[in-house]
Amino acid sequence: MQRWIEWGDAFSEHLGRLCGWMTLVMLLCAIVVVGLRYGLEIGSIALQEAVLYLHGAAFTLGAAFTLKHQGHVRVDIFYRNFSPRRQAWVDLAGLLLFLLPALVAIWVLSWPYVSASWSRLEGSGEVGGLPGVYLQKSLLLMLCLTLGLQALVEVLRNLRQLRTSS
Repeated sequence: MQRWIEWGDAFSEHLGRLCGWMTLVMLLCAIVVVGLRYGLEIGSIALQEAVLYLHGAAFTLGAAFTLKHQGHVRVDIFYRNFSPRRQAWVDLAGLLLFLLPALVAIWVLSWPYVSASWSRLEGSGEVGGLPGVYLQKSLLLMLCLTLGLQALVEVLRNLRQLRTSS
């Protein structure tokens, strides 16, 4: 069990670092877009879409990293005073009753949308836009996979906590 937890945590850490770099690149692209538009009166649809693509990738791929670091929104007024065992029960219930079923629903509902986009290799509807819209839409499925993996790691971590605490 410990090996799976360590592997999943390491995977989410690597994704988190990747998202950090994507966010830096996104920031630099946004600065270039603004500089070009207002400094030189030059527009670039591709560069604007690159900012959107990077934002979507950082948001969806960073969700697992955020879960690993307990960064998602939680109503903490009672939870913080709970014992580690009771916190593990609350976390386990939240993961099994809410997060994992929500990820399954997102996967099922997104699959036709993403597959239709892949079937036609959908590109931007804008002249001069980026061609990989189907890749961007695939991030919905990647969200389910990466966040689902970290959710399973958290389930294992909470089960271990329940087993070892009295």
